[in-house]
Amino acid sequence: MSPVAMHMSDGLLNAPVSVAFLVLAAVGVGFALVKARADLDDRTAPMAGLVATFIFAVQMINFPILPGASGHLLGGALAAILVGPWVGALCVTIVLVVQALLFADGGLTALGANVTNMALIGTATGFLVAVALRKIAERGKGGLFAVAFISAFVNTVVAATGFVVEYAIGGAGGVEIGKVALLMWGLHALIGIGEGLITAVTVTSVASIRPDLVYLLKGRNTAFGSKPLEVRS
Repeated sequence: MSPVAMHMSDGLLNAPVSVAFLVLAAVGVGFALVKARADLDDRTAPMAGLVATFIFAVQMINFPILPGASGHLLGGALAAILVGPWVGALCVTIVLVVQALLFADGGLTALGANVTNMALIGTATGFLVAVALRKIAERGKGGLFAVAFISAFVNTVVAATGFVVEYAIGGAGGVEIGKVALLMWGLHALIGIGEGLITAVTVTSVASIRPDLVYLLKGRNTAFGSKPLEVRS
């Protein structure tokens, strides 16, 4: 597998770095699991299942960027905006584990790095950007569309940067780090546009029908509803 793909394959990182990021991913996912308990209830749990299923489905669809290179939705920003950063990280992690175990999409030795980049870094980045721009999202469908797009775009580029850093620390793919960085940032800037559009369309579609199911808008006065949105048990 080419080292410009977001899913790292076996052999792209040396053993010590692979183990280190596996431990880091385990700690991060464990922390997310503890924090997610406060966000999961009878309404958000089904939504989390739908989000994980959707991300799994769209990650299986690759779209061409350049000859020999393709990309797919990462899903971190989408999950964070809809179900929150903690549950979102778990959704993306489940998708990555299933893909690695059942579909050989991403190597088992690189699973820690893939989870770190897409489930932890990507979800956190997408959520932090969305929260920083939340007042814009509250103004209505156009504002939410823009915020979701920007969050997903930044999520994609930052996750790609995580890949570059890991490869710089312990890359074993035989490609110079300068070339890897250039390809990763260039390609994922383009991928980020597709990621942003898919995320924005999905989030605004949900908000138009059930704004109370959009984590970013819960408990806020928004153009989607005249009263603060609350989670009901």
